[in-house]
Amino acid sequence: MIDILVPFEQEGTKAIVRSWLKKPGDRVALNDPLVELETDKVTQEVPSPGDGILDVILLDTDAEAVPGAILGRLRVAQAEVAESTAPAPAPVTEGAPPTSFGEARLSPAVRRAVRQHDIDVSAVSGTGRDGRITRADVDHYLSERDRAPAAPSPAPVASTTSPATGNVRSVPHDRMRLAIAQNMLNSVTVAPHVTGVFECDFSAIMAHRAKHKSAFQKAGANLTFTAYVIAASAEAMKVAPAINSRWYDDRLDIYEDINIGVGTALGEKGLVVPVVGQVQQLSLLGIAKRLTDLIARARDGKLTPPDMRGGTFTISNHGVSGSLFATPIIIAQPQSAILGVGKLEKRVVVREAGGIDTIQIRPLCYVSLTIDHRVVDGHQTNSWLSRFVELIEGWPLED
Repeated sequence: MIDILVPFEQEGTKAIVRSWLKKPGDRVALNDPLVELETDKVTQEVPSPGDGILDVILLDTDAEAVPGAILGRLRVAQAEVAESTAPAPAPVTEGAPPTSFGEARLSPAVRRAVRQHDIDVSAVSGTGRDGRITRADVDHYLSERDRAPAAPSPAPVASTTSPATGNVRSVPHDRMRLAIAQNMLNSVTVAPHVTGVFECDFSAIMAHRAKHKSAFQKAGANLTFTAYVIAASAEAMKVAPAINSRWYDDRLDIYEDINIGVGTALGEKGLVVPVVGQVQQLSLLGIAKRLTDLIARARDGKLTPPDMRGGTFTISNHGVSGSLFATPIIIAQPQSAILGVGKLEKRVVVREAGGIDTIQIRPLCYVSLTIDHRVVDGHQTNSWLSRFVELIEGWPLED
């Protein structure tokens, strides 16, 4: 027998078994995809560790899969042994026989919830594959049951219409949304968030982009404003190195490598954060190339766990959807800060020209730095933002 293990490279996220691609009794070859795991960031396939027959599934659909846990076992193929092709029976927890209402078809996580809350599964509508009941289905059933009155009560003499009455469409939370919710709640619970806000003029980088965009495209890179923001963020770390750090209960790790994650919205599917690694070693072209590749694969659902691992700082381009300003933008724990970039728009401002105040129209946006106040204070926050704005507003045309 060979154990099929959950990969250890999960970095701060919980994995859930999404689906098995093989069933017990199926013959598989080395590196054949066996099972899909899903986190709040990505879906990954676990390959077969060898040639053989899938003998048993130990963690079924919707079960939590911690790094190193045994998903199932593979029976190694041997030429001298005639292998039976009949599928093995689904595993049942020892000492806990299935109930008469079909509990054997449930995943371990769902089975525990059913027994804990004394649920008749025949009353639960399954939304999983082949009508299977998922943990989200159980949670939805419980929320509806809790809202219902324990016993019929007489109708009131005079009734009023509640704002919550009427047609309603209940949408069960998917696994990615639940994981995001848990991570966000954890961040604001453990870290005191403080936000500094500056205004930034994008005139210089707009001129640079207009001049060099075609050359970048010929080199295979889409020259976006985000590339400039990443480059300026890395340079600004020199005036406040602790911004590029991770907080732990017994220490603060300040990193030499600047690995910047870029929040990428996937519409209703949630958000992923691919990481551009070692930005301090890259030119603007190098940053643009990596960013072009990562964003394309993020939107195609082709990111891998290494693409989102090792971030030391994060950028949220919330302005692309029209937001002028957002606070606090929640820090990706255990990082120490996150940059927010608002909507770029033309505004009327006063600028000095030849010693005279003039009214000008400039492309401006708000940039915010939300910090973990356990790590840094207002001085480092404002120093970082001052340097960042200086770099963006003073970007040389020929650089």
